[in-house]
Amino acid sequence: MKDGFIKCAAITPEITVGDTLANAKKTVDSVKSAVKAGVKLAVFPELCITGYTVGDLLLQDRLLASTDEAVAYVLQHTKNDDIVFAIGAPLVKFGKLFNCAIVAYKGEILGVVPKINIPNYGEFYEARHFTSGEGIVNSEITVAGRNCPFGQAVFVNTYDKDYSFGVEICEDMWVANPPACDLVSKGARIILNLSASDEVVGKSAYRRLLVQSLSGRLNCGYVYADAGEGESTTDVVFAGHNLIAESGSILAESKPFADGVAISEIDVKKCAYEVRRNNTAYSCQQDAVIYFDQKPEECKLTRKVSDMPFVPYGEEERKERCELILTMQAKGLLKRIKHTGSKKLVVGLSGGLDSALALLVMVKAADMAGLDRKSVLAVTLPCFGTTKRTKSNAQILAEGLGVDFKEVNIAKSVTQHFEDIGQQKDKYDVTFENAQARERTQVLMDIANRSGGLVIGTGDLSELALGWATYNGDHMSMYGVNASIPKTLVRYLVKYYADTASEEKVSKALYDILDTPVSPELLPTKDGEISQCTENIVGPYELHDFFIYYAVRWGFEPLKIYRLAKYAFAGRYEDGTILKWLKSFYKRFFSQQFKRSCVPDGPKVGSVTLSPRGDWRMPSDASSRVWLEQLDKLGGEE
Repeated sequence: MKDGFIKCAAITPEITVGDTLANAKKTVDSVKSAVKAGVKLAVFPELCITGYTVGDLLLQDRLLASTDEAVAYVLQHTKNDDIVFAIGAPLVKFGKLFNCAIVAYKGEILGVVPKINIPNYGEFYEARHFTSGEGIVNSEITVAGRNCPFGQAVFVNTYDKDYSFGVEICEDMWVANPPACDLVSKGARIILNLSASDEVVGKSAYRRLLVQSLSGRLNCGYVYADAGEGESTTDVVFAGHNLIAESGSILAESKPFADGVAISEIDVKKCAYEVRRNNTAYSCQQDAVIYFDQKPEECKLTRKVSDMPFVPYGEEERKERCELILTMQAKGLLKRIKHTGSKKLVVGLSGGLDSALALLVMVKAADMAGLDRKSVLAVTLPCFGTTKRTKSNAQILAEGLGVDFKEVNIAKSVTQHFEDIGQQKDKYDVTFENAQARERTQVLMDIANRSGGLVIGTGDLSELALGWATYNGDHMSMYGVNASIPKTLVRYLVKYYADTASEEKVSKALYDILDTPVSPELLPTKDGEISQCTENIVGPYELHDFFIYYAVRWGFEPLKIYRLAKYAFAGRYEDGTILKWLKSFYKRFFSQQFKRSCVPDGPKVGSVTLSPRGDWRMPSDASSRVWLEQLDKLGGEE
């Protein structure tokens, strides 16, 4: 349970219809196996103690009595196992029969939850036997000689209140207003579903979609256990299709008619953060809370943690996403063009990734607006650190796209500025660098003013997070199309355009830009080569984008981000290297907020943006101490 990760399992043991003791033994065996796998929370199928397909035998006193004996057997043989689990059984209360989930821990029953929605259509005829548990709260029931809480409840861990769960049973998930909605509203961060969903063609995809969408809509974890091997096949078959989802993503799945076990780790801290963040429709009222004292332990992660969380996994999905993002950027700029009536778009084209992407977006927006591509002006502004390679790529790209191109060498004006302020030309300090960036911005602004145009910013999300921009230099523009695009995604967008461009000259230039080290080119060249590599100074962008995603999007603590980074980048970065750049990230993120407090307008295209008018409001003088002190305890490089 360290860092909020709870190892969960959905388990479908092979059962024998009507043989409750045999089913109890299978259940115990499965519990033992789950414990060995490090599972702390497990769910079994609906009516797994008797079998879902037992039919009218549910009305037999002998079956009900043997169910009680079977539950007692399960409790007796799991009393030393540190796992909370839910099993399905028919139980009698108020003289009625209820389809129930029995939640157990270390030989005791924490609570019994009755099914609310009783299906009575098609192959389902549960109303023949069962009564709905709707409205039952804070009642009691006797099971295996124990008086237990009976009714809907939220189960809460005493050591970590975010580790909490509720229970629903099969049909409860399929209805228009699932009990999960109320349970999550009242504090449950995980929903366990005991199910007996028979298999028909196409149903597995729909079932998966339901679990995925419900977990996303409710910002919760969802663990779904389906009936499977051993159920009667008189009229239907069951596939043991088990699923584990979290906040709209499938974490684990047992394929239909396979092994019937799905195991993964649900991050309850992530779910809790999202509920706090999206607090529109959550209640503070709790009808019934049942506490359990399972002590926290670190669990080994097996779930996928992407090293590039801003970049889609699959190639086809990546292509589709790239086209969508380019369109969103262009549409944002198109609105600004129409609003201002601008006929000219101006960009400083350096021959690097960010300005290349900005130019591609500008061309797309110009095409949408019905403007001639010559309305787009790419300006290269060489100075002391500009290399022939980047300058050449800038010109080739501009010519290939058919835009207007202009060169303005700023070396003379910067030199004059140095003389005016008494700056030594061979003193390569921050003034030396920033004077060039500000001069470039001034030139671009003035060119735009002369033509009634807009200066389009090139800075990306990663640079904004790190403050890697010259205040009132490249930090400023009239519209920033890359404002919410992290550096790792910039690369994929440029590569996508290069792969799909019809002009060979454009593709060739973009591929070379992709191979060029990221650099501001503000220090004099060495033998004509780039002398300043950004990632040597601020750190690898793939690490920083990872940090941005989990720090800004999910609000994770530094130690948790460090743990996830070690897991995601295992074998590529030493632990000390990750720690060094994570400390650097927090220092820069806090100290550079003043630049983000006054950034130009730009479109939000993903889940993370640092606009002070939108998703991120932070004082420019906030302290980073409580974040850094966590990491300082680990030692490592400063």
